[in-house]
Amino acid sequence: MPMQQVVAAVEARLASGWAFCPVRGFSDDNGDTPGDASAFLVVQYPVAMSSQITIGAPGANVFREEGAFRLVLAMPRTIEGRLLALIWTDELAKLFRAKQFGANADFMGVTTYAPTSPSIEDDTDNGNYLLLSIAVPYQADLLG
Repeated sequence: MPMQQVVAAVEARLASGWAFCPVRGFSDDNGDTPGDASAFLVVQYPVAMSSQITIGAPGANVFREEGAFRLVLAMPRTIEGRLLALIWTDELAKLFRAKQFGANADFMGVTTYAPTSPSIEDDTDNGNYLLLSIAVPYQADLLG
C-alpha cells in the first residue's frame, strides 16, 4: 500500500491536469460504472516498497518508497471511443512522464519516470468498455 502522501499527490495532479473524464481515485467509493456508458479513469496502487535511505539523523532520515501506480482508462466501445483511447492514454503519459510534484515540509514529493504504453489484447474489450491501462513507476522520499 502506498504512502498517503503519494496517493494525495498523484490524485491532486490528476485533479488539476486531467479534464477528459471523471477520475475514480483511492477515496472514491463509487464502484459502479456510469449508467450512460461514458468514459472514466481509475487510479490503482498495486506496487509499493519502502526502505530507509539514511540513518543517524532522527527526524531527518530519508525513507524512500518506490513503486508504480496504474491508470486504467475505460472508454466506450464505439468508433469514437477507440479513436480517443490512445490519444487520451498519451495525454495521461505526458501528465506523469518525468515529473516531480507534491512536495511539502516533510515530504520531498513524487518523482515519476517513463510510463508504460497501453497494451491492446483480447481482454481489452470488456463489456461496454475498452480498457487501456498504463503503469507509472515512481519514487517518493519522506523525512522521519
